[in-house]
Amino acid sequence: MSVKRFDCPTALDRDSGRGLLEAVRQGNVAEGETILLNLAETRSVTSPGGAWLMEIASWVRARNGIFQLEGQSGSVAEFMELIRPGFTAEAPEPEPGDNPLQRMGGAAIDALDETRAFLRLAVDSVYWTFIAPFDGRGFRGGLLMDELYEMGVRAVKINFMMNFLLGLIIAMLSAAQLSDFGAVIFVADLTTIAFTRELAAVMTATVVAARTGAAIAAELATMKVQEEIDALRGMGLNVTQFLVAPKVLALLIVMPCLVALGMVAGIAGGSVWGIMAMGIDSGAWGRELLAAAVYSDIIQGMLKAVIFAYVIVLIGCHNGLRVTGGSRGVGLVTTRAVVMDIFAIICIDMVFAAVFYYVLD
Repeated sequence: MSVKRFDCPTALDRDSGRGLLEAVRQGNVAEGETILLNLAETRSVTSPGGAWLMEIASWVRARNGIFQLEGQSGSVAEFMELIRPGFTAEAPEPEPGDNPLQRMGGAAIDALDETRAFLRLAVDSVYWTFIAPFDGRGFRGGLLMDELYEMGVRAVKINFMMNFLLGLIIAMLSAAQLSDFGAVIFVADLTTIAFTRELAAVMTATVVAARTGAAIAAELATMKVQEEIDALRGMGLNVTQFLVAPKVLALLIVMPCLVALGMVAGIAGGSVWGIMAMGIDSGAWGRELLAAAVYSDIIQGMLKAVIFAYVIVLIGCHNGLRVTGGSRGVGLVTTRAVVMDIFAIICIDMVFAAVFYYVLD
């Protein structure tokens, strides 16, 4: 195998290294030939000079050649030994092509892993909220009071206003249709049944998901990014007991209250339109309203409230504890939590509708 020898300059720096590379490239080097650099006369090598030597070695490897050094001594030999791995580094392997089956398998594994983590959190939250306090494991009562105020009291105004306006809208739209049949009095029945069975729970859950669910996800995600979660675990504290359980119990308490308030607000909105805009007698409207309000519809709405509350808390905590990255990750999991909350609310409500339609009615 033929060998081409090149003498290196006395001082190998940025400029002389570039010149050496050009000399090697223009030296009629054949494919697979050995390139030997003689450093016997070299007395100093700078970092840029060493980088140019690595560039020469890379160029030789690309031509299936062999790169060698000889004659180095003293500090030059020590420097060459330090950067020697750069002379023999292999080119990075090409990334694998886009495989649809591989993507599907990866997505399925990720979904299974997230489902397992969600179910584990659900089981832990039930234990630390409803079982552990009675076994003497303790409960953060002070944080519970703070959460009750934040989730419940501060949500009263927006929840009342949203349901009141929705009741007003439902009454307006239904009155436009029922007036053609001379049955506007049945607007009272429609708004009462709609809000006790369906709309109050769904609208309140949506408001809570956008407000409380997002706040839970952002709070826990920020704590995770700032390594406060790891600090709690390092101190021997259970994260579910310390952070999740008070939120679960607080929303389970306040959600039925907010839904009851939503029922009253929605019916009040419809009543304002029926009595003041359509001129229906308030006594007749009240009798029709009370006749339409049945316990089964109210119980259905309250049952939805409890399930919605538990799901909203779990989804918010689950996303917050799985955050990755910095501030951008916090924003992404917060948005994801709200979207998952609303989707879960609609799916659960659809299950309720199917059960009450096919089984109980």
